[in-house]
Amino acid sequence: MAQRVLTVQAGELATGFAAIRRELGLPATFPEEVVAEAAAARAAHPRADRTGVELVTVDPPGSTDLDQAYGAVRRPAGYRVSYAIADPGAFVRPDGPLDAESRRRGSTLYCPDERVPLYPPVLGDGCASLLAGEVRPAVLWTFDLDAEGEPTSVAVERATVRSRVQLDYATVQRALDDGTAAEPLVLLREIGTLRQERERDRGGVSLRTPAQEVVRTPGGYALAYVAPLPVEDWNAQVSLLTGMCAARIMLDGGVGLLRTMPRPDPSTVELLRRSASGLGVDWAGEPYAAFVRGLDPAKPAHAALLNLATTLLRGAGYTAFDGARPAQPEHGAIAAPYAHATAPIRRLADRFVSETVLALHDGRDVPDWCRASLPDLPGLMAHAGNLERELERAVLDYVEAAVLAHRVGETFDAVVTAVDERGATIQLADPAVRARVAGRAPLGERVRVRLARADPATRTVAFALG
Repeated sequence: MAQRVLTVQAGELATGFAAIRRELGLPATFPEEVVAEAAAARAAHPRADRTGVELVTVDPPGSTDLDQAYGAVRRPAGYRVSYAIADPGAFVRPDGPLDAESRRRGSTLYCPDERVPLYPPVLGDGCASLLAGEVRPAVLWTFDLDAEGEPTSVAVERATVRSRVQLDYATVQRALDDGTAAEPLVLLREIGTLRQERERDRGGVSLRTPAQEVVRTPGGYALAYVAPLPVEDWNAQVSLLTGMCAARIMLDGGVGLLRTMPRPDPSTVELLRRSASGLGVDWAGEPYAAFVRGLDPAKPAHAALLNLATTLLRGAGYTAFDGARPAQPEHGAIAAPYAHATAPIRRLADRFVSETVLALHDGRDVPDWCRASLPDLPGLMAHAGNLERELERAVLDYVEAAVLAHRVGETFDAVVTAVDERGATIQLADPAVRARVAGRAPLGERVRVRLARADPATRTVAFALG
């Protein structure tokens, strides 16, 4: 769907964004001792020189906190994938001010006008970031994959690497589409597609529901429904492969931190099946994961079912273990054990997963400071996740109210994506707004709604049917 440019200026919205950050208690700066430690830090740990490995980064345009660098070559029986992950643990002293501050923050939080980073910029955007042309410490994963995309060998080590070039998703997608992409990027498409097929074989679920986002435009902002480009999905498959291998190493070693989620409850799947029948969408007896993958968000009934499908993917969290294998080690959407391992500049847990995996892979004891921290991480990450959701919802509510403020009384076309005892949830196509509406409306139907109120000061929007 096309982006819709707001009629409000960036400066007006920036005031509201700042107010939201204050309301949520997000830090505006780092303590002096944290900045000082980050500025003085020098990479620790011996590491192999792997600067000869050809790597590139692929991120949103303008990114400076670069967590991953990718490379691949074709082999007679498949592929070799090199995946370098930033190593902020090389700079962070356990139990020091920088470590303590990162635990307080938990993750990088994103507002449309600025970030609230996990680490000071001198580290997160500088010496730990895998910037093109710079020699950087990294945790380097090397995967040999067979012709079906399954790993036949996995190695992980601390190394120094050098990314050759910084690319963005749109540029890579264009190059792949017009046939000008370099060989490693062509292989990214091949490998990503194979990994998607293996995901389908496992019964994994990847929902392609377009996300509602606030994006920057010249002079202001836009509300848009944004679906990932195919290259983003292929790149994500390499990250998922890394997380699955990290989980396997930790489960085999008897200690670690997993990202877990229960599989969909059968009663909830049955509710989705009944909803599909009521909307006239043929399920055809296929497994739940295959049915969901075939839904088209551009079709109103399918959009409603995708919205319902998100309710089946709930209960995600972190599971720390030391000794006994967790009773439920899997991530239901991935249909395999999985760990967050590939975004350590932006997510606290990944730094500890890297330390644990490196030790286990080398046959060493997991460092005491790392092992002792594992039980605390699920709570720290849950707090950070709650803050992230609160920030995202507050920002969207504010921007929705701002774009609609001068349109009170107008009517809009919408699709009903959810129904409960309190009314309905609707999705407008123009502007890209999702909201509640009073009254009863059929699930999956197109309706006309009237905007009754839009108040940026309170971040509220109210619609009525008709």
